[in-house]
Amino acid sequence: MKLSFRWYGKDDPVTLAKIRQIPGMRSIVSAVYDVPVGEVWSEESIAEMKAEVEANGMVFDVVESVPVHEDIKLGKPSRDKLIANYNENIRRLAKAGVKCICYNFMPVFDWTRTELDRELPDGSNALVYYKDQLAKMDPLTGELSLPGWDSSYKKEDLKKLFDEYSAVNEEKLWENLEYFLKAVIPVAEECDVLMAIHPDDPPYPIFGLPRIITNEKNLDRFLKLVDSKYNGLTFCTGSLGSTNSNDIVAMVRKYAEMGRIHFMHIRNIKLMEDDSFEESGHLTANGTLDMAGIVKALVDNNFDGYVRPDHGRMIWGETGKPGYGLYDRALGATYINGLFEAFESMK
Repeated sequence: MKLSFRWYGKDDPVTLAKIRQIPGMRSIVSAVYDVPVGEVWSEESIAEMKAEVEANGMVFDVVESVPVHEDIKLGKPSRDKLIANYNENIRRLAKAGVKCICYNFMPVFDWTRTELDRELPDGSNALVYYKDQLAKMDPLTGELSLPGWDSSYKKEDLKKLFDEYSAVNEEKLWENLEYFLKAVIPVAEECDVLMAIHPDDPPYPIFGLPRIITNEKNLDRFLKLVDSKYNGLTFCTGSLGSTNSNDIVAMVRKYAEMGRIHFMHIRNIKLMEDDSFEESGHLTANGTLDMAGIVKALVDNNFDGYVRPDHGRMIWGETGKPGYGLYDRALGATYINGLFEAFESMK
């Protein structure tokens, strides 16, 4: 496997110099952040990021993410131009040596939590999702600021977007995703770039918006839309594991055996009966997911794709971007690396 770490560019308080000190660290997962969604990334910006990563002794070959414009998800007439721009980004990233692109197809909201700094019993602070809290939130009031969604939306723009999505049910979203894939995957094949969709987080509808990359049945359907190895998954254990209905170890084993997992986001969560959850330390005992079982399923199927520790708690007094501090993610990376080494040594 190729161990990697998410980095948010020069403004990230977690520096490349610190990341490179994590044992076994290979790849930096990043993106161009100064270009509006839907536009073409400059070759200069891509080259600059690649050079900075390589100057710090690591590799820039996996991108997270090239965002999909809402007009594509809505199926609006402007989507063809936006998809053409998306394909140009694939070509430019391939030219720079990128081999895998993570993206998602979630309407409006990316990963969503109801608190960013919930204090856990051990004194650490974590991201949490409590359904009773979400039920009291209204994104259209202009007062709600959820992590993981585009805070540049003005109140009136967000209302318009919700109005447009009122005509998009799950089947329509599937139709729009298929249209996107049939235009993008052939370019990915030509460029030898693996496309890896990230599951919805959490994997069920929020605020009345449809979500479709949520469970085994839907992942099967997704992979059949364009049956190509270049149409694959970013398998996020914490996202798909945020409901009691998904058997994560079995799903990892199934899709790894198929060769359709290109990127693994590995983290643990503590699930509650109503599918509320708290993010936890990576150790199996800290949460609900069988972390050893997940890694063993990958090793048993000779997984050689990208892996990164996903969100981490804030520990040891660290402050910074919620979920993306250094210390807990570094511990997670080391834990994951140890599991891989142990299971690989048994083969």
